[in-house]
Amino acid sequence: MTDSPPENLTGKLLIAMPGMSDPRFEKSVIFLVEHSAKGAMGLIVNKPTPDVKPEELLEQLGIETGPGFHGLKVHFGGPVEHGRGFVLHSRDYDRNTSTLPVTETVGMTATLDILQDIAAGDGPDRAFLALGYSGWGPGQLETELQANGWLTADAPPEIVFDPDAGGKWVAALKTLGIDVHTLSSAAGHA
Repeated sequence: MTDSPPENLTGKLLIAMPGMSDPRFEKSVIFLVEHSAKGAMGLIVNKPTPDVKPEELLEQLGIETGPGFHGLKVHFGGPVEHGRGFVLHSRDYDRNTSTLPVTETVGMTATLDILQDIAAGDGPDRAFLALGYSGWGPGQLETELQANGWLTADAPPEIVFDPDAGGKWVAALKTLGIDVHTLSSAAGHA
């Protein structure tokens, strides 16, 4: 019997199980931007950074906001490379050749021009900026999944871009038909 390759989880959600041992990921919902045999990369979509004001961040980058600027959500994307920014956005934004099309509805861009377009009011319909990212080496995520650290689910854009970050964990669990009050952190094996 041969081992089959792991399921590609690109474009899926990782939902932290109760009892997650790493407090940085407690009740996290992570949108997986890439998943392959080489590892995985994702952005936490439900941990806004209240101490980082979007306008101040844009000003530090030398980007002026125009009258069409409607704001920008800034999130803690994960513990890797805190100073690096990634914009997760709806796919209506296609002016940038460096945009990574993750799914039919969600893309990711990590260049300044998307921030300039957002500041000018010419950006995507839905977007948020993540500072840092969550990363796993080869096989690491699969090990965490087998240890019941995460659940996986489809990633409806309504959850990914929902402005109510506090409700995303429960909403993501509901997509699996799971009531948070019945979810246990203990793993069971038959």
